[in-house]
Amino acid sequence: MTEVGMEPVGRRPMERGASLGYVVNHLARLMEQALRDRIAPHGVVPGQFAQLLALYEEEGLTQQQLCAKVRIDQSTMAHTLKRMERDGLIVRTADPADGRRALIHLTDRARRLRPELTAAAREVNALATARFSDADREVFLRMIRHAIVTLEG
Repeated sequence: MTEVGMEPVGRRPMERGASLGYVVNHLARLMEQALRDRIAPHGVVPGQFAQLLALYEEEGLTQQQLCAKVRIDQSTMAHTLKRMERDGLIVRTADPADGRRALIHLTDRARRLRPELTAAAREVNALATARFSDADREVFLRMIRHAIVTLEG
């Protein structure tokens, strides 16, 4: 039996600093802001970054394929691609195999931005892990990747 006003150990409120979800989300938000500061002068926002990286790896994807690669839902992707098209980062062309689908390609502008954008991402990653040893950095990345694989099922 517990005293009045005391919660059982298993029901204590979780402290933010002890929550993996909170800590990882906080880190992601800080890294996003640092990336935003570095890529904004190029007319790119962090919400476009995953798509650009995926398209740097492979162009000519459909919206559905891009959604699967970057794990973003269709409605968010549609909005992001519309903005990227408006910003001169991508063009869509009819899929020769199925004219109902569009293939997404980078523009020359987006290709020219690749070195600056990837340098900005590397800078933010280096800043976030500046106090890590090389070995700790690798362990940290490996552990996060394991958590992602586990949650992806």
